[in-house]
Amino acid sequence: MTLRPGETGPVLLSGLLFYLLMSGYYILRPIRDELGIHGGEDLLHRLFLVTLAVTAVAAPVVGWLVRRFRRDVFLPAALRFFGANLILFFLALKFAEGDVLVWSGRVFYVWLSVFNLAVLSLFWSFMADGFGYERSRRLFGMIAVAGTVGAISGASVTTGLVSLVGRPNLLLAAMVLMEAAARCVGPLSRRFDLAGAPDATRTHEDSGILAGITRTVRSPYLLGISGYIFLYTLLVTFLYFEQARIVAENVAGRDARAALLGSIDVWANALTLAAQLLLTGRLMTRLGSGPLLVLLPVVFVAGFAVLGWKSSLAALVIFQAVRRAANYALAKPARETLFTVVPREDRYKAKNFIDTFVYRGGDAVGSLVSGAVAAVTWLALPLTVVWGVLAVVLGRRQRERANRLD
Repeated sequence: MTLRPGETGPVLLSGLLFYLLMSGYYILRPIRDELGIHGGEDLLHRLFLVTLAVTAVAAPVVGWLVRRFRRDVFLPAALRFFGANLILFFLALKFAEGDVLVWSGRVFYVWLSVFNLAVLSLFWSFMADGFGYERSRRLFGMIAVAGTVGAISGASVTTGLVSLVGRPNLLLAAMVLMEAAARCVGPLSRRFDLAGAPDATRTHEDSGILAGITRTVRSPYLLGISGYIFLYTLLVTFLYFEQARIVAENVAGRDARAALLGSIDVWANALTLAAQLLLTGRLMTRLGSGPLLVLLPVVFVAGFAVLGWKSSLAALVIFQAVRRAANYALAKPARETLFTVVPREDRYKAKNFIDTFVYRGGDAVGSLVSGAVAAVTWLALPLTVVWGVLAVVLGRRQRERANRLD
C-alpha cells in the first residue's frame, strides 16, 4: 500500500512500537498459559475472576493518571513500571520456593492479563487519535503487520529458548523490549503533532470508569461494540478452557507445554502475517469493517463444530491458528476503526470501560459457564450466530456515522 506524504515517519514508528510491545508480550504469554494449565482447571476459573476484580481496581487508577498526564508521558512511564515488575517476578520465579513460588506464578498470571489489556488499549487509542478514520482504514493493517512480526519473534524466542535458559530468564528479555518501546513514544508523539493530530498527546478531562459507563449505555452504537467484544471474549474463554484441557491431557512436562503453547502462537501469527500482507489492506479499503467483523464468527462456528465432533490436539491447533489469524489480521483492525467515528471523549472514556470491564466481564462469564456446562462447544454455536448478526449491524452503523462526518 502506498504511503502518502507525511505518513512514512508515523507509520514506521507506530509499527516499531507495536512490534516491541507484541514481541515482549508473546515471550511472556506461553509462560502465563503454562502456569494456568499447571494449576488445574479449578484454579484457572478462580484466576479469571481475580483478573476481573483486579481490573476493576486498576482501571480507575489508569483513568485518573490518563486525565493528568499527556500520552507521551504516561505511556512510557507505564511501560517502565511494568518492566520493573518483571524484575520482581524474575527474582521470585528464579529463587523462591514453596508457597512463595506458587503464589508468584498466580500473581504473574493475573498481572500479564491486566498488562495486555491496559497497554494495548492505550496503544490503539493513541493510534486512533493520531491517524483518524480515513487514514486508520488504510494504515492500521500495515501497523498490525509489525505487531504480528513481533508476536512471531516473541513466541519463537520462548519456543526455542525456554528449555535452554529457563522460564525466569525470558522475563528479562521482555523487560528490555518494554524499555525500547517506551523510548519510541516520544518521537512518535512529535510526528503526530507535526502531522496535525494534536489529540494524540492531549490530556483528557475525564477518563473515569463511571464516565465510560454513562457514555456507553447512552449510545446504541457503543452498546453494540460492547456486545461484540463481550461475545468475542466469552467464546475465546470457552476455547481457552478447551485448550487447557486438551494440552493437559496430551502433553507432559511444564517446559514442554510452554514450548507447545509457544509453537501454537508461532503458527497462528505466521498465518496472521500472511493474511495481513495479502488481504488486510485491500479488504479494509474495499469492504469496510462490517464484512471483516462477520468473518470471525464464521470461523468460530466451524471451529467449535469440529471440536465438538472430535476433540483432538490437531483440531485445537488448527482452530487456534485460523481463529487468531482471522482476529488479528482482519477483525481486530476493523474493530479498532469502529472508534474512529465516535467523539474524542468516547475513545478514552467509553473505550477504557469497554476494553477493561466488558472484555474481562466476558472472560469471567465464560469461565463460570465453562465450569458449569460440560458440552460448552455446542453451547457456543448459537452464540456465534448472534455475534455475526451484531457484526453486520455495527458495520452499517459505522458507515452511517462516517457519512455524517464527511
